[in-house]
Amino acid sequence: MLDWTDKHCRYFHRLLSQHAVLYTEMVTTGAIIHGSGDYLAFNKEEHPVVLQLGGSNPADMAHCARLAQQRGYDAVNINVGCPSDRVQNGMFGACLMAQPQLVADCIKAMQDVVSIPVTVKTRIGIDDSDDYQFLQDFVATVADAGCQQLIIHARKAWLKGLSPKENREVPPLNYERVYQLKREFPQLNISLNGGVKTLEQAKAQLQYLDGVMVGREAYSNPMLLSSVDELIYGKAGYSRSPHQVVQDMLPYIERQMQQGARFWHIARHMLGLFQGMPGARQWRRLLSERGHFADATPELMLQALAKVAPVADLAT
Repeated sequence: MLDWTDKHCRYFHRLLSQHAVLYTEMVTTGAIIHGSGDYLAFNKEEHPVVLQLGGSNPADMAHCARLAQQRGYDAVNINVGCPSDRVQNGMFGACLMAQPQLVADCIKAMQDVVSIPVTVKTRIGIDDSDDYQFLQDFVATVADAGCQQLIIHARKAWLKGLSPKENREVPPLNYERVYQLKREFPQLNISLNGGVKTLEQAKAQLQYLDGVMVGREAYSNPMLLSSVDELIYGKAGYSRSPHQVVQDMLPYIERQMQQGARFWHIARHMLGLFQGMPGARQWRRLLSERGHFADATPELMLQALAKVAPVADLAT
């Protein structure tokens, strides 16, 4: 979810669910240690929120984990699933599946300096190393290092020949492989990622596993999150209409713009809010066509909102 689930996106998603665990976009150790920006910034409203970290140097990973804990993150997740060339060249992401001991060394180094959980997100295999034994050995190694929670993207990754987008679609899903992993390691908390598009599908997976991670579907259709608290967590009473969410976002947008953010930096995450509803296309079009302008303000969002709902509906 690189360049997608930034702090503005996560604040927006938190308005839709109070209990879903939010993950940052992948942030590299190099960016945190040597970058000029604040790559660990988040809003206090985002909790529970997990930093997803990209890297493979145990000392650097430990340093960044310590910083994450100091900043208040609830956990740190090691990315061992991203297959992009840029990530491979940096020696992190899915290529680390071929070096389970190095991942274990990172886990140990991180756990030595933090008390928050250190978790791993990975694939079921890479290239021709895609049998169950390969996955089993990887999980056993990181579990022996102290990792108690894994998120498994139920596809293998091709490190050469497929784009990141194709790696999310071309390799077939193999949920049974993840179920088998849970049966073999019942003591581990194992969540599934990949191919889940509805909360009904997520609930079905919870018969076999401990959790489900939903990425791009939640981004493109964010109202999916509005039923998570009730259907997944059994917490009734919190439900926001998309119109209410827009109203709730306006003070945030104003605050962030006063601190230097541009309107589009925030509005771009909200394009899918009315997906499948009358007026959704006009909402997207107005924000997309005019939201990029340097002089765009929250007033533009109200104008776009008028395309999908009568003004009288805003108070409901």
